[in-house]
Amino acid sequence: MDAIKVVVNGIPGKVACAVAEHVHSDARFELLPVSLTGPDIPAAEHALGGLALALVRPEAREAAMRAARDRYGRFLSVDYTHPSAVNPNAEFYCRLGLPFVMGTTGGDREAIAEAVRRSDTAAVVAPNMAKQIVGFQAMMEYAAETFPGLFHGYTLEIRESHQRGKADTSGTARAMVRHFNRLGVPFTEDQIAMERDPEQQKSRWGVPEEHLSGHGWHTYTLVSADRTVRFEFTHNINGREVYALGTLDALAYLQKKLDQGARGQIFTMIDVLKGV
Repeated sequence: MDAIKVVVNGIPGKVACAVAEHVHSDARFELLPVSLTGPDIPAAEHALGGLALALVRPEAREAAMRAARDRYGRFLSVDYTHPSAVNPNAEFYCRLGLPFVMGTTGGDREAIAEAVRRSDTAAVVAPNMAKQIVGFQAMMEYAAETFPGLFHGYTLEIRESHQRGKADTSGTARAMVRHFNRLGVPFTEDQIAMERDPEQQKSRWGVPEEHLSGHGWHTYTLVSADRTVRFEFTHNINGREVYALGTLDALAYLQKKLDQGARGQIFTMIDVLKGV
């Protein structure tokens, strides 16, 4: 079977680099030597495993992607860029008919879905590519659908800590707010406690120093009205490996759906987990 050709956009960002390294070392894939990058990146290329990746700024992206398609044929794009670029990038992929996996958080997700539905391509779009966390979210969604109002009268605290360079509030935390709302807890996204200070992360949270530059720690705490009952859900991720591995699964799934004729369809990591 031919290797799945992949362009990883967002290099030299750390998640994009982690994904690119896994793509490059996995026999199922072929990493193409080009990456869309931000307007302020001074380097012209990035070395990865003996491969020189050309870094393409926004003004040159269309010519570069058309040239890559002419040279390599059909390929999949992975987006780990910046929240401010989410919607423009999705519109760009759709306009050029480039299937993509969107791992960048932020943006108008419904607008992304609508762009894909209007297009002749397909995409996997998810606020979190870690399969185990996606499974946890699915369990919470099941609880919300099956036991609405279960935690009525409880108060909720959501705390999330990520590396200083993460610009937006965690998409996973924002998604969890909706589940807790359906479980009967009034809470809004702007109430999420977001930590980006490495000193606080180390001293108050206990994040290991070697992972201050790359981690995702979340805690959801529910307390009853009379404060006699407390539930706490925690998931702490150090490093970026789990996101990279989930992204590769999303790429393989998207390729399978394209081979089955998927066009104008948007998929989630739940679809990837189910494999249908």
